[in-house]
Amino acid sequence: DVAIGRGRHVNRIGHRIHTVTRLPDADRTTVSGIPVTGVERTLVDVARDTRPDRVTAAVDGALRDLLTTEDSLHRRVAVLRGPGRAGVGAVVRALEGLEITQGGHSWLEREFLRIVADAGLPRPVTQAELARAGDHLVRVDAVFPGTRVVVEVLGYRYHRTASQMARDAQRTNALLAQGYEPYQFTYRQVVDAPHEVIATLRSALGRAA
Repeated sequence: DVAIGRGRHVNRIGHRIHTVTRLPDADRTTVSGIPVTGVERTLVDVARDTRPDRVTAAVDGALRDLLTTEDSLHRRVAVLRGPGRAGVGAVVRALEGLEITQGGHSWLEREFLRIVADAGLPRPVTQAELARAGDHLVRVDAVFPGTRVVVEVLGYRYHRTASQMARDAQRTNALLAQGYEPYQFTYRQVVDAPHEVIATLRSALGRAA
């Protein structure tokens, strides 16, 4: 995708050409010497033709990787509002958490939030800091408000080695010591057996109530 000034007529095989009236310096940067649109402008432009869940994933990813901040996004979106900027609304909805998967820091976390919403369960708080394990804060994937029910989803990338498993055990023990009720669900459970995940959570939340 290439943006050029309006009034020029350019065709390139394998390229999609977009025309813009103006592209201020705040919307420009370079990557490896190549001029590109900045993070905030890119999110707004991409959001125009992208599914809401993917917009949320892009916004969450940009915030997680410290490519931008919520304050910077809100300020840039305020400037970019106007006719022809359909992506602005989608970015704002992602920032305000109006899309059900907002807050998930990985595809698996977002999928977990989706199946919870589809089942009609309360929306959990994501990335909450609940305890300490040694010198480190224990941040969990999700905790259900008003309960001690905690959920961790276990992807393949971060839960495989002996050290990673030892850290997981330390985190779980710290949560138990603080009176939390931690549940762990694997990638396969979330993706292939969501009914089992939901049944377990319904039971846990029922007891908590």
